[in-house]
Amino acid sequence: MKSVFILADKAWAGSNLLYKWQKTLGNYIAVAGQDNSVKIFDRHGHKLTALHLPGRCVGMDWDKDGDILAVIAAKSSSIYLWDASVNKTSQIDSGMRDQMSFILWSKTGPLLAVGTAKGNLLIYNQQTSRKIPVLGKHTKKITCGCWSTQNLLALGSDDSTLSISNHEGDTIRQTTLRGEPAEIYFSVMKTDERSPQGESTVSVSVDKKILMLFNINDPENRIELAFQLHYGNIVSYRWYGDGYILIGFSQGFFVVISTHIREIGHELYQAHNHKGSLNSVAISSSLSKAASCGDNSIKIHELSDLKDISSVVQLDDETKGLDQLSWTDDGQLLAVSTQKGTLHVFLTKLPILGDSFGTRLAYLTSLLEVTVSNQVEGESPVAIEVEVEPTFIAVGPYHVAVGMNNRAWFYALVDQEPGFNKLKDIEYLGTIASMCLNADYAAAQFEGKVQLHIIEGKDQEEKKQMKLFPNDDGKGRILCHALTADFLYYGTDSGNVVCVLMDDWETVSSYNHSVGVRKVFPDLNGTRLVFIDDKNGGFLFSPANVISCVELPNFSPTITGVLWDNWHADRGVFVAYNDDKVYTYALHKTTIYGPQVVLVGSTALPFSQKPLLLYNGELTCQTASGKTSEVSLSTHSFLKRSSGTDSVAERSKQLAQAIMLKRFHEAWDLCKSAGSKDDWAELGKACLVHMEVELAIQVYRMNGNVGMVLSLQDIQGIEDKNLLAGHLAMFLGDYNLAQDLYLSSTSPIAALEMRRDLLHWDSALMLAKRLAEDQIPFISKEYAVHLEFIGDYVNALAHYEKGMTQNNRVSDNIMTKLHPSTFAARTGETNINIPTFTPAYFSLL
Repeated sequence: MKSVFILADKAWAGSNLLYKWQKTLGNYIAVAGQDNSVKIFDRHGHKLTALHLPGRCVGMDWDKDGDILAVIAAKSSSIYLWDASVNKTSQIDSGMRDQMSFILWSKTGPLLAVGTAKGNLLIYNQQTSRKIPVLGKHTKKITCGCWSTQNLLALGSDDSTLSISNHEGDTIRQTTLRGEPAEIYFSVMKTDERSPQGESTVSVSVDKKILMLFNINDPENRIELAFQLHYGNIVSYRWYGDGYILIGFSQGFFVVISTHIREIGHELYQAHNHKGSLNSVAISSSLSKAASCGDNSIKIHELSDLKDISSVVQLDDETKGLDQLSWTDDGQLLAVSTQKGTLHVFLTKLPILGDSFGTRLAYLTSLLEVTVSNQVEGESPVAIEVEVEPTFIAVGPYHVAVGMNNRAWFYALVDQEPGFNKLKDIEYLGTIASMCLNADYAAAQFEGKVQLHIIEGKDQEEKKQMKLFPNDDGKGRILCHALTADFLYYGTDSGNVVCVLMDDWETVSSYNHSVGVRKVFPDLNGTRLVFIDDKNGGFLFSPANVISCVELPNFSPTITGVLWDNWHADRGVFVAYNDDKVYTYALHKTTIYGPQVVLVGSTALPFSQKPLLLYNGELTCQTASGKTSEVSLSTHSFLKRSSGTDSVAERSKQLAQAIMLKRFHEAWDLCKSAGSKDDWAELGKACLVHMEVELAIQVYRMNGNVGMVLSLQDIQGIEDKNLLAGHLAMFLGDYNLAQDLYLSSTSPIAALEMRRDLLHWDSALMLAKRLAEDQIPFISKEYAVHLEFIGDYVNALAHYEKGMTQNNRVSDNIMTKLHPSTFAARTGETNINIPTFTPAYFSLL
């Protein structure tokens, strides 16, 4: 945890503090000491205002929305209300003539309960200004209480009684306790069947020794839980989850119990968290964490596994010990007060805001701090103090931008010394949804448009170098955008994916998709991009060839982002991620099957981490604590193999991964270290698929396959890609593909030769009819011989006759097409006799 600020007012010295976080928002914290005032600070520790009281503050609470702070003070019968939205204080005369001792807002409505030192109660409706005084609710001082979600009010008093009242102040239940009550909560006990009556259980600490559970629908059967004496007194407790209670004891023990009737009396977890004493416990449901403080340390536990202590904070300067813990509702900030009158505020959860450009990262490390780093290039991290809590961060090669609402602040990297200096801040025409930077330009998306402008330049130059997209209103609203060094990409709700060249700001390509495009993710060069549409489908698109749009296989509908690998040799590899998993994809641009995208595999993503950068199989993620972590993709396990210790199955898996990622060098090393003949054959097959002829020759030579080596050497110099791919498909046994490739090459006759060599007579005859009719007699004869050999005499005779007929037709064509004198001139013969073919002659051919 990171310290955000420390409040140490001289007027508070030596006294315990009373403080409350603003509910819901957590933007303010109200703190009271012994100086007859309540000071209100923002979440950065800056003092906003102070409420001056006639006596020391004895109680305060925020309403359910965090709009109104209600305060009561000694020597006063007034209730002080501070309105956070307008920063104004008002007073209400309670009408009570005795000292007020307790104040609490309702969880669900505008009701304020105020208890007094003589046991009287006032319920004030802030919306209607109605006051309901209830005299004699208790006979002694009201010390604690709680509202339920059904607007029932439970109150505890020094007269050792517990009362349950409705929102009008009428008593519904009242019970006598064995001692003085403290800390009352409404909750729901864990049962086999969920109670339809809501929060029907009231828990109360009695005399700091007993935890009593009181069912308002069954008041006679209350449950009293006592604990081991060596635990000490009950200091504090909190409900959480499905009927669990966390209890802190004065001797430093930290205990969890269940309220399920079968488990009552059994401790589910127990730890001696603090050696000397424990002062307070707190639960954050949004973080699923529990905290305890004691002596001079704070310990944070994971509620999912209480044995897992995620953080320990030691406050060595606080020699007098700590006092009270309190979390904001969103779990971002944790405050702890001390016995000597100081207040420490720690950051426990950050908004996960970050961006990357190439290998440079920018991410939020504190509420007002952004860190920029480039670990791949070996640059030292640089922290930038920003002016506001940003809602977005954008980074480029030389700049960082942060902002909120319609305003952005720009910082430039200083060349002379490591660091950034502020350039300027800009207001846009609408609330910024996202922003991207490159070396010279910033692009801000707002209200369906993108404003592109130069980052550094004089005012006049900036006005000239600014443009609003889209140019044509008919292209729809822009939903997403991205910048590369040379291109601006954006996607619209009408399905357009537009590429704009930065040099002249003109559209160079536009692809029209069937539905709206929600997100675009170009690679570093801008030559390819992945986009996600409104139906949660993923597609790989090449702007240079607008026809080339491939749907990504097995694309999860929950994908939130895509990162391209920045390693120089892996430019065709990218990952798509959601909250739980990272999916690795590889683009195979040149294969005998044409361009392909394959899903290599998936990797589990640690909880609450956002991927920012992918480099050679290492994923850099941002955590909620404002740090980065490294996640090794399981699809790149071959990069960290242990020599000689991997099993055969593991080695085969690593080889398959290397092949799918086109990492042939690593695949060669795997085969050479401990590869079998099958492994070499698998690598050779992959080389054929990817048209890596030279490497395939080396692989098959290592595998001892002489025939394949000689065959590959024969085709090694072929420049026609389709003809080469046809040969390779034939070697792999995919004859239909080979035929298609041959027919689309510069030598389609190779398809006929292949079918003839393979004895595929029907296919050969069909091809001969298209490509070489003069070959039909010979093919028919060979087919007839084959049929005669296998005993199919009827079809054999038919093909003999077909060959003879075709041969006569060929002869007629020769005589028709070549005049005897012409033929004689070409051959040098003077007497030309065109032979007449007979079946007997045909059979000798």
